[in-house]
Amino acid sequence: MNLATVFLMLGQGQGGGGFQFVFLGLMILVFWMFMIRPQAKKAKQQKTFLTNLQKGDKVVTIAGIHGTINKMNDDGTFMLEINPGSYIKMEKTAISMEMSAKLNTVQTAAPIK
Repeated sequence: MNLATVFLMLGQGQGGGGFQFVFLGLMILVFWMFMIRPQAKKAKQQKTFLTNLQKGDKVVTIAGIHGTINKMNDDGTFMLEINPGSYIKMEKTAISMEMSAKLNTVQTAAPIK
């Protein structure tokens, strides 16, 4: 006898209406814990990441453009220096948090023997 069989047997009685509400509530809770909550947490991290950006930070855009922030504008844009003397005006929301974090992590290579 598995768990699904037990749930079906409990729901067949005359008092099974309350169980259906409990089961529905549990389904909503599981959905919230595994889908909505992590998404909200990631959105909060992205917002914090974008507000903490400043001049001189090395970033990667969602289009894969690597560069250094040269100037932060008040209108939600920034000037990205892709080569010395070459600048692109881009939106703050175009920065990829994951790829920028990978770019900024210090990678230690194993010594070659």
